[in-house]
Amino acid sequence: MSGSVFGKLFRVTTFGESHGPAIGAVIDGCPAGLALSEADIQPYLNRRRPGQSAFTTARREADAVRILSGVFEGVTTGTPIALLIENADQRSGDYDRLKDVCRPGHADFTFDAKYGVRDHRGGGRSSGRETAARVAAGAVALTLLKELGITVRAWASEIAGIAADPAHFDEAFLSSDPLGMPDPEASRMAAEKIRTELAGRDSAGGIVTCTVTGVPAGLGEPVFDKLDARLAAAMLSIGAAKGFEMGEGFAAARLKGSENNDPFTAEADGTIRPVTNHAGGTLGGLSTGAPLVFRTAFKPTPTIASPQQTVDRGGHPVTLTAGGRHDPLVVPRAIVVVEAMAGLVIADALLENMGARMDYLKSLYTK
Repeated sequence: MSGSVFGKLFRVTTFGESHGPAIGAVIDGCPAGLALSEADIQPYLNRRRPGQSAFTTARREADAVRILSGVFEGVTTGTPIALLIENADQRSGDYDRLKDVCRPGHADFTFDAKYGVRDHRGGGRSSGRETAARVAAGAVALTLLKELGITVRAWASEIAGIAADPAHFDEAFLSSDPLGMPDPEASRMAAEKIRTELAGRDSAGGIVTCTVTGVPAGLGEPVFDKLDARLAAAMLSIGAAKGFEMGEGFAAARLKGSENNDPFTAEADGTIRPVTNHAGGTLGGLSTGAPLVFRTAFKPTPTIASPQQTVDRGGHPVTLTAGGRHDPLVVPRAIVVVEAMAGLVIADALLENMGARMDYLKSLYTK
């Protein structure tokens, strides 16, 4: 299977299946000398971990990460960093009856169409469980970014059609809200809406907003490798992600140029910055120095308790009712996945930018 490697210089390869013995990641290209331990990675995995509220799957996984290589005496060595997370709470028997069924909204049919074989136990490689490996690798990238003064922060800006009001953004509430929303009233309404959907044996979707602050101007590559495009590819590679927009996004199509353009100003030290940020932090595929702002839309969880009509591999009609343990919505646990993928993109772009100018090279290699 190709497509399990992400990045150019800060390269991540993930492996493993939902009901296999373990999942993990190998990172190539992390600079030597970065202070790193399992304690730096574990808090991110704890945020993604299942079984933490009524709004997540009941599957219980410690998601304890082990660093197998690439770190010596508390710092990275420049060699590949191998990260391992064991699976401990699989119930593969719950999926036996789905072995030959094409579940609506899942990758069963498409995996069969491509490979002629698939792991039916929880979706195998297409399971949301795969994102734990992304988060582990992303935690390393985010640790690197912290050293450079770059911060990545994401939250649920909309769940089940209930949007958080930016005017009511409460950072303290966000840190403890099981839905990951920053607006207490919106969170309360969204929780009620989800309970209603669950009572009706259905599920819900939502939107995750992410900001990246501290990014210098000029990061990214023009044309095909625009910073926007790389962020979009990263976000849309997350299971259940179905939409991406940056800055004003689709709303920009309804604005005038005079409304959408961001005027520039010079600060006291001569640094040029945009006054507003309708562009979301990029122009021409390169960062402007303003915060990167983007949103990712996640579809409702496809596994629902209501009967659904489908067919099996032989084309015979089947009425399917959900089994196993599943999230009623993926958004709360997807928040940290969005942060992790953003961290991987920015870390990779920073390393790539080191060779963009002669003065950068001279600062490294001349005295």
